[in-house]
Amino acid sequence: MSFLIEYGLFLAKTLTWLAAILVVVTAIASAARARREGGGEGHLDIRHLNQRYTDMGDALNDELLGPAELKKTTAQRKKALKQSAKAEKKGTAPLRPRVFVLDFDGDIQASAVGHLREEISSLLQVAREHDEVLLRLESAGGLVHAYGLASSQLLRLREHKLKLTIAVDKVAASGGYMLACIGDQILAAPFAIIGSIGVVAQLPNFNRLLRKHDVDFELHTAGEFKRTLTMFGENTEAGREKFREEIEETHTLFKQFVTQNRPVLDIARVATGEHWFGLQALALKLVDRLQTSDDYLLSRVKDADVYELHYRRPRPLGERLSQQFTRLLAMGRRQLRPSKLELE
Repeated sequence: MSFLIEYGLFLAKTLTWLAAILVVVTAIASAARARREGGGEGHLDIRHLNQRYTDMGDALNDELLGPAELKKTTAQRKKALKQSAKAEKKGTAPLRPRVFVLDFDGDIQASAVGHLREEISSLLQVAREHDEVLLRLESAGGLVHAYGLASSQLLRLREHKLKLTIAVDKVAASGGYMLACIGDQILAAPFAIIGSIGVVAQLPNFNRLLRKHDVDFELHTAGEFKRTLTMFGENTEAGREKFREEIEETHTLFKQFVTQNRPVLDIARVATGEHWFGLQALALKLVDRLQTSDDYLLSRVKDADVYELHYRRPRPLGERLSQQFTRLLAMGRRQLRPSKLELE
């Protein structure tokens, strides 16, 4: 038993040293990468999706086609590429439209707006008249002011007369639909969750609990409605009424925004706070077509150059080191556990 204890301590010390060494190496590598990418500032990753799909198709053809058929297919592609290059050299090749693919994975604070604004600022500098932006949107909504800012970023595309297509594979509800309604067309998977054009606010009140334990709570404000409802003070009916009035005002603004950007909707029918699946949303004109983002991209790579953009901002060094150290400690704990617990 003592041998096992000593061995466990030795293993723990070894893992700790390894963790420390790895943290230092990671820090050095991260600092070097940050210098290469512009002093730690964010950078834009660009991926040509046409080439990605071509490579995937080639990988399948290598496995599925016989030698003769594969040779024929390769020759046809080389011939097409040669003709295209010749036309470009002569200046007779038609200008291919471009599709810029962005992603918005929304949380309650719409944190992705930081990346979205940089991606939009970048592409607006190079976009041409017939280019298009495809936004793959996933969001169940969140804070009004945060999604208001995200909506303003998408409106920049509309102001520059760029076609905006919104693709919803899973959910675009509440603040998510505030973004979606700005699109010139909205695509949705058949069972994507769409809608929820409503406003909700809630908070607990602990005033009775505090009084029960003889705890006083004081709240001083200047202005009749500086604070309507409070978590610890005694709420009044006037405060509740003002709170409900503010919610209704926000809902009215929400409905006006949706109506302005998607006038085909029967806003009274869809602004009840309910949500619908894509199949139902199509009938209500909340979306324009049932189609996944994958199918749409496959259709566009045939006649357009498709580029996927991702703005990446390096996380603070302390955050990265903390994550690495936590991961290594978790690995060490798993190594020291009896095998029976690992199965549980």
